Amino acid sequence: MSAEIGAHLLIVDDDERIRGLLQKFLMRNGYMASVARDAAQARRLLKGLAFDLIVLDVMMPGEDGLSLCSAIRQDQNTPVLLLTARGEAGDRISGLEAGADDYLAKPFEPKELLLRINAILRRMPKPVEEPELPQILHMGPIRYDLERAEMWHGATLVRLTATEAALMRIFTSEPNRPISRTELVALLDRDKSGVDQVQERAVDVQITRLRRKIEVSPKEPRYLQTVRGAGYMLAPD
Repeated sequence: MSAEIGAHLLIVDDDERIRGLLQKFLMRNGYMASVARDAAQARRLLKGLAFDLIVLDVMMPGEDGLSLCSAIRQDQNTPVLLLTARGEAGDRISGLEAGADDYLAKPFEPKELLLRINAILRRMPKPVEEPELPQILHMGPIRYDLERAEMWHGATLVRLTATEAALMRIFTSEPNRPISRTELVALLDRDKSGVDQVQERAVDVQITRLRRKIEVSPKEPRYLQTVRGAGYMLAPD
């Protein structure tokens, strides 16, 4: 039985012996495991750390596990497995109503706990990875190498001025998103304290020059588009 790689568990139990035994057992089986002696300590840990699953004792002095589970559910989707000395159906229902993903009555076999943890984690959706931007953007016969910040027309390197190169870095960092003139000025000079119309008109001039190097027909731009009311947008193939 193998643990989910890198999965970090939080064990919340007021019994020091049980906390220690479970922590050692789960770490031997490939998990990272942190412990909390009560709900208050668990809340402090949850503020600063992200956990993949919480093993939570129901019967604790002070705030009990059901209350903590309900609080966790208000703003987190972290799966919770409840532990309790009571195994009656009503208690199990209360645990599930509080938002628990599973329920295990004490005493239990550590292997059963491990099986249930593995099963819960397998059911959890995997995080969606952000799609990687291509390293080369194509605009008709023009290609732009993001890593080298170079523009090519076939086998010919297109020379860019410093401002044109800066504009390409801005546009290629967020293709297909309109960027206003004001934002372009701010990004170009890193000065957010006021942008006048002269500066914005200067951006228009630079865009016109850049279009001459990108577009087949600069007066009818296909790739470096003007978005009415929003600014300019790079729309590669």
